[in-house]
Formats: sequence, C-alpha cells, structure tokens
Amino acid sequence: MTTISSTKMTAEQYFVLGEDPPGLRLELVNGQIAINRISSFGHSYTDTQLSVILANHVIAHDLGSIVGDVGTIFDNFNVRRPDVIFIAKSRLHLIKGHGIPIIPDLCVEILSPGSATLDQTEKFDLYAKSGGPHYWIVDPKGHTFEAFSLVRKKHVRKTTGRERDIVKAAPFPTLKIPLAQLWSPIE
Repeated sequence: MTTISSTKMTAEQYFVLGEDPPGLRLELVNGQIAINRISSFGHSYTDTQLSVILANHVIAHDLGSIVGDVGTIFDNFNVRRPDVIFIAKSRLHLIKGHGIPIIPDLCVEILSPGSATLDQTEKFDLYAKSGGPHYWIVDPKGHTFEAFSLVRKKHVRKTTGRERDIVKAAPFPTLKIPLAQLWSPIE
C-alpha cells in the first residue's frame, strides 16, 4: 500500500474524490489517501465464493445485507473497504448516501501477498478500536480461516479452520462454511 496525499483528509473529503482510477483501489488511512492494487484471481475467487455462501444464508434467513468493497467510515480519518461486509437488517436504515457510515456487524478481509500484514495488524486493530463486533480473516494461499469476536474492546479468536474443514462462526451460528469451496482451483 502506498500513500499519495500530502494533506490530511477527512472521510467527507475522501468521498468527493469519486470513482477509483483504473486498476487501483483507494482508501483513507489516518487521513492519507492509500493506493491498493486490484485483487488477484485467487483472492477474487475466494471473495466470490464466500460472498455467495454468506448471501444465500443471509437472504434465506432475512438477516440483512452482504456487500463488498464499499467505503466504510470507521472514523473521521479512516475509510476502509473490507472485502466482504455484513450489515444486520435492524441497522440497514442507517445507511444513506455514499459509503457505509456505521460499523459493520461483520468485516471480512481476504489476504493477498500485498495486504496480509496490513489486514492482520492495522485493520485488525482499527476494526476492534471502532467496535466492529466480528472480523474474519481468510487466507486463500494458506487455505486458512480465522473468526474473531470483540471482547472487552479487543478481537479474540473464536473459530479457526483450514483446508477442507467445515466451520461455523459468529454472527451466523447456524451457517456451516465448507472451506474447500473457498479455495481457487488455480494455484
């Protein structure tokens, strides 16, 4: 991730920028514009497969909405774009205009070589500090899944899985996720 702005920006100013330049993803990190590369096939495959599994469950049980890659305001100087986002039905009415102005009920980050450290440290800490109740980290290369829940303002690991495991994780206690379906057939 590279930062390009020299002046500290607010979330409101960030949304005035509009669409991302071709081939890049922009986020606001501590008031600075940060550039991320577009995802790889493996990252996108895992993102799509997990989104389908979650969306089918959420729709079948009328739980809310699953979206992805939407600017999410964590505070006045941080607009991040989790790979997969769940907003509970009872809170959907709070979303108006650009981006997501509330802390999601679930943020999922899918690791890629360029984002692994960031997702496991900086975003992990930001989402916990902001009160994000659930955070999942999925590693398509290592074939691992970790689910965390907020306990006393810190994310605590509640579920782990790898390879062909079938996992359950909050906030979907009845959903069984067959991890083998998440891994790309192209390595």
